[in-house]
Amino acid sequence: MKLFSWNVNGVRAIEKKGFLDWMSSTLPDVLCIQETKAKFEQLPDTLQEIDGYYSYWHSGEKLGYSGVATFCKEEPLHVQYGLGIDKYDQEGRVLITEFENFLLYNIYFPNGQKDEFRLQYKLDFYNDLLAILDDQVESGTNVVVAGDWNTAHKPIDLANPKANENYSGFLPVERAQLDEYIEHGYVDSFRLFHDEPNRYSWWTYRHGARERNIGWRIDYFFTNQEFANQITNADIHDNVMGSDHCPVSLELSDNL
Repeated sequence: MKLFSWNVNGVRAIEKKGFLDWMSSTLPDVLCIQETKAKFEQLPDTLQEIDGYYSYWHSGEKLGYSGVATFCKEEPLHVQYGLGIDKYDQEGRVLITEFENFLLYNIYFPNGQKDEFRLQYKLDFYNDLLAILDDQVESGTNVVVAGDWNTAHKPIDLANPKANENYSGFLPVERAQLDEYIEHGYVDSFRLFHDEPNRYSWWTYRHGARERNIGWRIDYFFTNQEFANQITNADIHDNVMGSDHCPVSLELSDNL
């Protein structure tokens, strides 16, 4: 089972840049996309119904902002739109799809760069989500958390750590939140297979950053520790263009 996650930075824009061709050539079993920036009724027919996939959309109340969508070859057992917390759900940040052996959380984590209020909103989101995940895991449910986490965890996860240590996305308080997830037993799947530097999933559009690989790794698949032995591979697909992010992937054992 191969899962992909991709912040597309506008699904209507990326549809014009070969998104559907990429899907038909890659054939993910599940694809989670973030920052769709569209309500369902604004989508062209080609995106509303993609052949071979069940699709689910959760859009923000504000037009052209946030939003997530999940595409599944197999129909999920259940779909939940949001975390059940109004201040997050009105921004369309979370879709939860239930499969036989795990819950898949497709999440567009908040960005804290705007001001102190949004930074605290982001930190609150991390804390509230962790409590929800812990409850699921303690009840015996496996969880996979996919998406744009909007934080580079370690210095290896961005090209210029020293220059960015005072900016949201690499603040100590944000990185400590990811430390807490690790301490609670969640696993950064990519680092199970890759310890090399210079692997990034986001690049600013400015200054030719992508061409020079001046990037950040902020898109992740995390799983609970007990489920990590089902992971057979995880990777970053930085050759895929169309957004300021690239897709990341997680492969699960056929023996689930």
